[in-house]
Amino acid sequence: MARNLRWVLLIVAFSCLISALEASEGDSDPLYKSCVEQCQKTGCVGDTCFQHCKFSADGKAIDGPWYMQEPLYLRWKQWDCQSDCQYECMMTREEERRRNGEIPTKYFGKWPLKHVYGIQEPVSVAFSALDLAMQFQGWVSYFILVYYKLPLQPNRKTYYEYNGLMHIYAIIVMNSLFWSGICHSRDVELTERLDYSSATVLAGFTLILATLRSFSIHDQSVKIMVTAPILAVAATHILYLNFYNLDEGLHRKVIFGIGGIEMIVWGLWAALTSHPAKWKLRSFVVLSILTTCLRMLDFPPYKGYIDAHALWRAAGIPLSYIWWSFVCDDAVFRTTVHLKKSK
Repeated sequence: MARNLRWVLLIVAFSCLISALEASEGDSDPLYKSCVEQCQKTGCVGDTCFQHCKFSADGKAIDGPWYMQEPLYLRWKQWDCQSDCQYECMMTREEERRRNGEIPTKYFGKWPLKHVYGIQEPVSVAFSALDLAMQFQGWVSYFILVYYKLPLQPNRKTYYEYNGLMHIYAIIVMNSLFWSGICHSRDVELTERLDYSSATVLAGFTLILATLRSFSIHDQSVKIMVTAPILAVAATHILYLNFYNLDEGLHRKVIFGIGGIEMIVWGLWAALTSHPAKWKLRSFVVLSILTTCLRMLDFPPYKGYIDAHALWRAAGIPLSYIWWSFVCDDAVFRTTVHLKKSK
């Protein structure tokens, strides 16, 4: 029975990870389009007017001298007439739809989310920041454990053979969460490129880590054989996104594909291992599968702020805690094994 359950979980994981939902209707709405066009001409939507509409796309005043140019910090965040008009028209149109009893719709493939101080997805930004803090706390706890609580080799190196990989993982995952928060704060082409590239690096490295740890690979030549093709796929995908086509749909499929393989590797090891902390690894795998399926849900944002992506970000916080708890237990376990062998 338990064996059948494991295979069911793996099948569910694969099914969830390869599925995707996309839609975009709001931006093709004639009322929305006419609102945006009128706003770009007049600079106003109803009683709301935008100073940015007095400037051209390159930040120069349309009818004023050089010292009337748009402030640098606004140009850096790319708050321009078009984006302001699109947002205000979107909110106005959605309010009309709500009064008419219509359900919310997507604009340019995304649900309408309310901004807070110019932040496009405030809840997702907050959860990304909390997850980053949790990752940092877990990394610090691990660092203190391996260098100050566990015995060290005579050359002051740790007995834990995956120590270097864990430090690299910590840096990569925190970098990915940082750019994720930036992208949720202001979604423009540059922040998308940085977010997608960071996520690709993280996905590739975690698959390498899962493979090396699950199969206890220590031989250098075998490590190269494992890491080379994964790095090649990740590098190719990053180059494609940055120099050919910033394709969100393709990026999602690649990330979920790599993540699906990683979960299968971790899942098989968690099911077969006699590791003393195997229940933590199993919990991590099962919850990762469930949270990834949560990411695949597609529903209008609650109160205009909380959508499926925000909930997925929130679910990553306890997952980070479970992961670093397992890593610390694994470090203790492997150190104990090496000490027994050395006696």
